[in-house]
Amino acid sequence: MRTMSRAANALAVTLYRWSNGRIGGTIRGVPVLLLTVPGRKTGRPHTVPVLNLEHDGGYLVAGSAGGAKIEPQWFRNLRAARRAHVQIGGQGFDVDVRVADDAEREALWRDVVLTRSPFFAKYQEKAGRAIPVAVLTATTP
Repeated sequence: MRTMSRAANALAVTLYRWSNGRIGGTIRGVPVLLLTVPGRKTGRPHTVPVLNLEHDGGYLVAGSAGGAKIEPQWFRNLRAARRAHVQIGGQGFDVDVRVADDAEREALWRDVVLTRSPFFAKYQEKAGRAIPVAVLTATTP
């Protein structure tokens, strides 16, 4: 199963890059970005397609894993990173990473995530955990 998941992820990333986001650029009406973050143990970069919501000049990403009981690996790597790289459509840039604390996460979850993408409520219910939210902000040169 893990091998199939990795292969599907690799295909999704390849198609997104090849088409500059025209293929795989949205899921369920929500925009997708490619997130590249170093592995917390190996330091090797890993790229995954992630739903995102624009907010206050940055991007919110939620570690829902479709309602899995545990956080996705990419979010665990994001927790350990200060910076990451994103590609939105054909544009790539570096971002500063900040995982929202409990109070901020609650506000972002209620006011932004669920307002724009109500299906995330089912993911959280299925997961039985508070789904973490990270704020990605473009770095300034």
